[in-house]
Amino acid sequence: MRCRKALKGWKDIRSSWEAIFRNTQYLEIETDIVTTEVRNNIAYVILIDNVLQVSDRKKAQAQSMATNIFEFIGGKWYLIHHHGSPLMR
Repeated sequence: MRCRKALKGWKDIRSSWEAIFRNTQYLEIETDIVTTEVRNNIAYVILIDNVLQVSDRKKAQAQSMATNIFEFIGGKWYLIHHHGSPLMR
């Protein structure tokens, strides 16, 4: 099993997405929302990501369970935390 450190800050997150797009010819992500909750200025969404990715003419499909936490700041919702874990078939 491969362990990775948590990405912190826009620079690290952007670099991660750039690497994904640089090495992927096609990427499709569909989401199924499991539950949502809003309490004052904090909200969370728990969902399942269904991912289809094509790289080097190879197709890969995967699912992950994700939690996104948002904070309402200055009249806008901001994603302040994301965690995803792969679901095994």
